[in-house]
Amino acid sequence: MCICINCQHVKNCTTYRIILIQHNQPISGTDKMEFTPENTLIQININQVDYNIKLEWDLVECSSFVEKPGFWLV
Repeated sequence: MCICINCQHVKNCTTYRIILIQHNQPISGTDKMEFTPENTLIQININQVDYNIKLEWDLVECSSFVEKPGFWLV
């Protein structure tokens, strides 16, 4: 699971924007993604069923993480 959803920077984070784009999700928060986190680690899981390949992108480590559960919902 992506740790971004419980981070206070989720609404203006450049890395989270990249993850949303990879998931074909609408960009929430501000239009101006101005926060660039430090020391991020993105895990990409590759799932294949027959000839269909699905990539699952999750941020699993970030030095800039500041816990604020549910902040992405507001």
